Amino acid sequence: MPDIFVNYRSSDEDTGAALIEHELSRRFGSERVFRAGKSIKIGRRFPQELITAVRRSSVLIAVIGTRWVDARTAEGLRALDDPDDWTRREIVEAFESGALVVPVLVGSVGRLSRHDLPPALAELADCQYRRLNPRESAGDLARLGDSLAEEVPALARAEREVARNAGAAGESSEVNNRVGRVDGSVVQARDHTHRQSGGIGNAGGDVGTFINNASGPVNTGDGAQHNDLRSGGVHFNGDGGNYVERGTAQQWFGGRRAGREDRDQDR
Repeated sequence: MPDIFVNYRSSDEDTGAALIEHELSRRFGSERVFRAGKSIKIGRRFPQELITAVRRSSVLIAVIGTRWVDARTAEGLRALDDPDDWTRREIVEAFESGALVVPVLVGSVGRLSRHDLPPALAELADCQYRRLNPRESAGDLARLGDSLAEEVPALARAEREVARNAGAAGESSEVNNRVGRVDGSVVQARDHTHRQSGGIGNAGGDVGTFINNASGPVNTGDGAQHNDLRSGGVHFNGDGGNYVERGTAQQWFGGRRAGREDRDQDR
């Protein structure tokens, strides 16, 4: 038994309807979301399948694109004025069965007006709607799903069941993060791994000290660094710098000045 019926006009927004159905199916379970192109099995009689699915659904999503209001029949009449138009029949049936009817306005579509609708559909203009902007589809679909889960307890339970089944099957859970305004860098991830090997990378901004793959002593303080003075190595003073060398480097750190006396004692 479906909980959500996706109503759409194929000549208007079949792509938007498929996108909505796919996301809601992922979130609540495919068997709980009805879309004619997906849900009617081969050889079944679609008039009975459609009416039965609408009557059994607790939610009808009316997907409305730019051609929805003025779509025409083969005879040139406005489709919404035809009592046999299936898009119209499904919405009327949902109202009569007491389902929650949610218009989803796609793209630049404006809010519906009662003056644009036949009397049988006039109350659709009074229903609180949601938007689906193709440029912000992820956020819009998440908000639609959140609203449905809050309004229909059965969908909230279905969502928890889907999450439990995914965990039992060992599937990685999806992260649903939202970041508002930030001043600086931000990373959203469930798992984040960064590896860099070899060379000196680019570090921009206020990153402080960055050490990658060090295999020997490293001095990140303010004091001098003495590198293998016994064999004429390198001595760093001041603010420091970058020095890259192939081979083995022997190092020690500290404020003690390395002189001849130290080298004699080390023999």
